Order: sequence, then C-alpha cells, then structure tokens
Amino acid sequence: MIVNQKNVSTPTDPWFQDLFAERLGGSNYGKSTEIYKFEKIKRAKRAALAAHPERKLLDFGIGENDDRAAEVVRQRLKSEVDRIENRGYADNGIQAFKDAAAQFMKRQFGVDLDPVTEIVHAIGSKPAYAMLPAAFINPGDITLMTVPGYPVAGTHTRYYGGIVHRLPLLEKNHFFPDLDGIPDEVKQKAKLMVLNYPNSPTGAVATKEFYQRVIEFAHRHKIVIVQDAAHILLTYRGEPLSFLQIDGAKEVGVEVHSMSKGFNMIGWRMGWVCGHPKIVQAFADIKDNSDSGQFMAIQQAAAEALNQPEIPKQICEKYRRRLQKLVAALKQVGFQIEMPGGTYFLYAKAPVAAGNRVFANAEEVSQFLITDQSICCVPWDDAGAFLRFSATYSANNESEEDQLMAETVARMTQLKLKF
Repeated sequence: MIVNQKNVSTPTDPWFQDLFAERLGGSNYGKSTEIYKFEKIKRAKRAALAAHPERKLLDFGIGENDDRAAEVVRQRLKSEVDRIENRGYADNGIQAFKDAAAQFMKRQFGVDLDPVTEIVHAIGSKPAYAMLPAAFINPGDITLMTVPGYPVAGTHTRYYGGIVHRLPLLEKNHFFPDLDGIPDEVKQKAKLMVLNYPNSPTGAVATKEFYQRVIEFAHRHKIVIVQDAAHILLTYRGEPLSFLQIDGAKEVGVEVHSMSKGFNMIGWRMGWVCGHPKIVQAFADIKDNSDSGQFMAIQQAAAEALNQPEIPKQICEKYRRRLQKLVAALKQVGFQIEMPGGTYFLYAKAPVAAGNRVFANAEEVSQFLITDQSICCVPWDDAGAFLRFSATYSANNESEEDQLMAETVARMTQLKLKF
C-alpha cells in the first residue's frame, strides 16, 4: 500500500498548495506573515502621504536613475525599431553590441577582450547573477556573498541546493570582505565569490591591491570570481577600476556590466558578462535555455550609448554634485559621513535615538523618519545599523536640489538625533 506523505492542505488552499518546491517554502508558500523591508517602506510612505498630504515626501530611498537615456540613444532606438532585420530573436546577442562593449572596455579600462568569445550580452545584470550559479553550484556547494549587498546570486545558489556564506562588509575593514577570516571548511566547499565594487550600498571602491589579493585567493582555493560592476562609471575617487585591469583577473572569473546606472538606461534591460572565455561560454549555454536575447533594437541603441563617452561622464558629475550636497546636509544634523568613493548612495551610521526615542536598529530609524517627517531612506542591519540615502531623488535643476537639502535639514533638525 502506497501512503501519500504530502502535507494536508487547508480548505482554502488551492489543490496544488503541496506541490510548491521547498525553495519557495513548500506547502507553506504564500503563508508567511513576514514583510520584506522594501514593502514596509512602501506601506509607511503611503501612510505618511495619507496622514500628511500637505507635507512633501522627501524620497531618498529610490535606487534608480531619475533621468531618461540621452537623446542620441533614444533616437537610435526609434530608428532601429522600424528595421525589419531587428524583428527576430537575438539569442546570445548581436555582434554589433559585443563589438561596442569590447571597444568600451578597451577605451575606458585598457582591457582587451575578444568580442566573439569573451563577451555575452545579458538582459540586464540581474539575470546574469541568477544564471551564473547554474553553471557551478551543485547541492552542498558554497557561494561567498558580501553583505549588505545584492542578493540574487545567493538566492539562486540556494535554489540549486547550495549554501550562502556571508562576508560582512565592516567599516573597520574599509568595507572589504575579510578573506583571511573565512573558515577552512567553507573555502574547501566554495565555488563562487560574488563581489561588487564600487560597492552598493557602502560606496567603497576597490583598489588594485585588493583585487590582487582576490586573484591570489581564487587561485589558492579554486574559487571563481564574479565581480558586479553595475556602478563602476559612478566613481568619484580616482578613475573607474575594472577587475579585469588586474593581471590574472581573467584567469579566475568574469565581470558583469550594466547599462542602467552609468547610461541612464534603467528599465532598458541591457548588460554583459565578460572575462574568461570558458565561464562566458558556460553563461551563454545557460542563457540559451533561459531567454532568447534582448530585442535587437535595444541592443543597437545600447551600442550607440557605449560609443558616446561623454554620456557617463555627465551622469557621474551630476551624482557627484548631488552627493556632495547630501553629505553637507546630513552632516549639519549630526550624521558622521563622508563622500563615498562610488555609487549614487550614501551609507550612514544610523542614529541611536531621536530625543527620548531610542532605536533598536536601522529599520526602526527608517520607519520613524518616514512616519514623523516624511523622509524616506533604506535601512541596512546586515553588518551594523546603517541607513542608505540615494542621490537619485527627483529634482529638475540645482535650485530644486538646494531647496530639497534645506528642507531635509530643517525637518531633521527638529528630531534632535543622537549618534
């Protein structure tokens, strides 16, 4: 006699409730009462707008560019949309985009890449982090992930039965992971290490010395490096530094680039993976079974953007200016903060109190700021209590930027923040 071992569903559950994979929670999928922090922020924002319709929401929580792509890029898209040769599947990318990416890497970083074997486009960088674990992770394998950080590669590592080992980014270590502190048993099972510099949200930028240590670490422990370069063109301390500029980097991994931050192409979903040809090919093979490529007209427009070096320079200077103003404003109300090395984020130690109100963590501070003064920022409690302020707020000109900073100072001054 065969006994059905599936959990018993409640009368209100759909018949397939017990069929959900364990990676999603199995039979308990959809029943958790836990609320993701970004959903908490959205709810608090709606409540603040309803309670104080007369008070403008000062939104420093938005993590995406506030402007559209350059006109030359938009015009190129419009013209390419009408070309019949762009109607079909792009599969692993058109050669024109890969050529443009190779030329960009050479012009910007001095990195030589074969546009046929060492570059593959991605429909944005997020799918790349979702797919790369499929090329390496078996059940029980480990991915090393820095925290706080972008979780997608770790999520998909767990989907494949792998394990995520978190590497806290601490201020005392200049927001670099402590490679020496990784336990031996973890290093033995680790297959991937995901880095992100300039780092979101800390704003730290990598150094040549750090990348040299990473390459030596990868060779010694046989670990593949995936470097997330989404914010690389938003570098304010020195010139943008690619992982692939360092001797030996291409032997141990790949770098993932995005058109979003540096080219105002949020939502266009374009990026690329470049580096060791074998890893690039593995990604391409996974991608072949996951998508059919980005619309070719978008790839042509992205190639146009890559051939316009002034675009990222102008965007970088805009966010440098905004961040400098935001640093000055937050310092006025007690935040101990300096200009970040990169990204469009400020990562600031959270206050411990406001008047007589004591906070247990950064999330409590964030909720308080939204509720009490309609000021929105993102909390991070992964490696200490920090708040992330973004310079991507809405402002049409410098005068509006200055008004926003003045209003921020005025509201926060009332709170009597303690650090």
